[in-house]
Amino acid sequence: MAAGLRKPALTSCSSSASETDDEGVRGTCEDASMCKRFAVSVGYWDDPYIQHLVRLSKERKAPEINRGYFARVHGISQLIKAFLRKTECHCQIINLGAGMDTTFWTLKDHGLLPRKYFEIDFPTIVSRKLHCIKCKPVLSKPIVELHSEGTLQIDGHMLDSKRYAIIGADLRDIPELEDKLKKCNVNTQLPTLLITECVLVYMSPEQSANLIKWAASSFGAAMFVNYEQVNMGDRFGHIMIENLRRRQCDLAGVEICKSLESQKERLLSNGWEVASAVDMMELYSQLPRAEVSRIEGLEFLDEMELLEQLMQHYCLCWATKGGSELGLKEITYSSVQGSG
Repeated sequence: MAAGLRKPALTSCSSSASETDDEGVRGTCEDASMCKRFAVSVGYWDDPYIQHLVRLSKERKAPEINRGYFARVHGISQLIKAFLRKTECHCQIINLGAGMDTTFWTLKDHGLLPRKYFEIDFPTIVSRKLHCIKCKPVLSKPIVELHSEGTLQIDGHMLDSKRYAIIGADLRDIPELEDKLKKCNVNTQLPTLLITECVLVYMSPEQSANLIKWAASSFGAAMFVNYEQVNMGDRFGHIMIENLRRRQCDLAGVEICKSLESQKERLLSNGWEVASAVDMMELYSQLPRAEVSRIEGLEFLDEMELLEQLMQHYCLCWATKGGSELGLKEITYSSVQGSG
């Protein structure tokens, strides 16, 4: 793990405007990571690894933000576990736009690792995460322990090991993405779970459709999980869009975020066979009551209406194709609600 870290390289773009947009998108990774770190510090959920990747914000996050992140993390975690149960962990996971995500380490702790876990993000973000991994034994040790085949493949924008790979790539460049995954021994014959969290909305509709279509055509048995904005045509949605624009962050794909139906249709029209979607307020209302009581006791929430508005503008979507013998189509809304 002693390979030198190259200086972060900015991805090349066709214009200074697109570079500015990319910088704004990279900034959302920092924001989301710090929100998760703060929520963990308050006690919303347990994550012993995020402190090694993300600094703790001095600014207190609002209770509705913390509860929103709790629902997001809980919902995605339950879908991941449902997929792992169906495949008995004989699968791979590809997290597209992973940021500072810690799922690989938490799955290892719970004895739920897939055959291989891949993370992909902008080279600058990957470079930062790699630096943390190399400097923090609590992050590097699990990767090394699972790697029994000689030396690790590592440079400034990529690490490949037997069970974990992190790759610096632009998700809008499908040939580059495919090439780098192949170099890290992605197995197209394995059941594959692909995850995007607030990623597709920053691409044009054509770019996100290309990525979704590539995912559907590349793997025989697969599931796609997407978390992002929804119901963005109303006044609250327009305020969200303007707030992000003020920070040089344009939601290039917001037209797909009109409704749950438009979210499902994007998946179904790009190679996926069955699709489901639920807004986060609906998901929150169906969480285990004991968990809801616990987190609602952590902080006082002054305006429940604000939480409802916020949660109604985010959704969790998932789609499957193939894998009938595994029962992938049986992963439905109820799968998200289990507590384990």
